[in-house]
Amino acid sequence: MADWTLGLYVFVLAMLVGIELIRRVPPTLHTPLMSGANAISGISLLGALLVAGDGSGGLSTALGLAAVVFATVNVVGGFLVTDRMLQMFRRRDDSPPRN
Repeated sequence: MADWTLGLYVFVLAMLVGIELIRRVPPTLHTPLMSGANAISGISLLGALLVAGDGSGGLSTALGLAAVVFATVNVVGGFLVTDRMLQMFRRRDDSPPRN
């Protein structure tokens, strides 16, 4: 019980610190911050794949699969938003040709 409670305290503290840090980021740094968050989400995706493929039980596999789905949505959505934001800073003549 003590390990679970300690884990909950660490999770809540990390959540509160993360909210405070994100709230204080100036708008000019949101794109680099999102790119870094995408890299972290990629690492989470690898961990979720390891948990889902561990084969240690039905609940573990189901939670791992849910984590894979959510991490994949986060990574893909983050890269799409980052690409869209970077397109806003391109000049019209610098845009790559579309097929």
